[in-house]
Amino acid sequence: MRLIFWLSLAGLFYTYAGYPALAWLLARLRPRRWTAAPITPGVSVVLAVHNGAARLEGQIERLLALDYPNIKEIIIVSDGSTDGTAEWLARQRHPRLTTIILKEHSGKAAAVNAGMSRATAEVILFVDIRPEIAPGAVGQLVSNFADPKVGCVTGELVLRQASHDAASAAVGGIYWRYEKWIRACESIFSSPVGVYGGFYAIRRELAVPQPPGMILDDMFQPLAIIRQGYRSVLDPRACVYDTWPARIEAEFHRKVRTLAGNFQLFQLAPWTLSWRNPVFFQLVSHKLTRLVAPYLQILLLASSLALARGSYFYAAFAILQIFGWTVAGTALRFRIPLLHRVAAAASALLVLEAAAVAGLYKFLFTRGPLWKIWTSNQPVAGAVAAETKNSPASGGSGAPAENDRV
Repeated sequence: MRLIFWLSLAGLFYTYAGYPALAWLLARLRPRRWTAAPITPGVSVVLAVHNGAARLEGQIERLLALDYPNIKEIIIVSDGSTDGTAEWLARQRHPRLTTIILKEHSGKAAAVNAGMSRATAEVILFVDIRPEIAPGAVGQLVSNFADPKVGCVTGELVLRQASHDAASAAVGGIYWRYEKWIRACESIFSSPVGVYGGFYAIRRELAVPQPPGMILDDMFQPLAIIRQGYRSVLDPRACVYDTWPARIEAEFHRKVRTLAGNFQLFQLAPWTLSWRNPVFFQLVSHKLTRLVAPYLQILLLASSLALARGSYFYAAFAILQIFGWTVAGTALRFRIPLLHRVAAAASALLVLEAAAVAGLYKFLFTRGPLWKIWTSNQPVAGAVAAETKNSPASGGSGAPAENDRV
């Protein structure tokens, strides 16, 4: 039991503190800088959308007005839309606008593949329907391709928070800053294992078709490019703005989908969990350990309870764990204002770890395409219900990048 206790504690420490500290140290001691210069390669913009009629016109107007001087085409792929999206796209006649109408709803991977197959420019820029691209961000993003070893570039996601509950705000605040910091460190000493799927660019010659049904295109594509001997980098000067769900319940559903996507990635691209993956160490340390963390928490509590009778130390540790998780759960359940704010970080961690367990369950027992587990009616702060139908194929930033995620 002592061995289980200390191994569980060590595993959790490495997951949440040890690896981030190591990534920071490697970034300081072994930085691999890359060249960025003002270049203007041709860019094909690819936007996959499902039932995005409420937002699509505004996003297309913003894309057509981008200040980058060499956008060759904007390719919009309607993935089995039933809300008038396909009909609206069929009426558009702008010379830079290319539309692809997929009759069947087949998931974002199929839509992205269709868009990539039509792209003709040197660089493909993937965007989602909801994020707003800051002035100059596209030029800043592609400037990183001045380095011939850079094959994928992602920008900086800045989250807007309005009317968010405390736990959801903690996920989009404390947790997202923590996650971005780790990715930035990984980018400096090697490559991050994932990117924000709503705003990233690749060299078209390196593009790899997504496996059918893939959820995490923003992990698979960068990893496939890294596998070819190129780097994926993060440029914090290329900013894009978005809003995540305002309620923690909606955030939980979003994370379940993302974390189920991690398991699916390992299944559909098993090379990612082998030494053939140049960022195997980062993938295991950054992603896989977080999927294991909930079970380490259970082992830690069980072993400390088993050892509590003969030791004040283990008894105190068990009491501390029970108290912490009880407060976090109570804050989520009853929304007592002061408690909800004080326990927001612990509540967010509880939600993220519960989502990892639920994600594994969904991966193992979902019948049919896994991408269909996303519910399309989760509210986003500041948006009306008609504008929040962002399924996995919507390009609606259902998953960050986080992604992206975790």
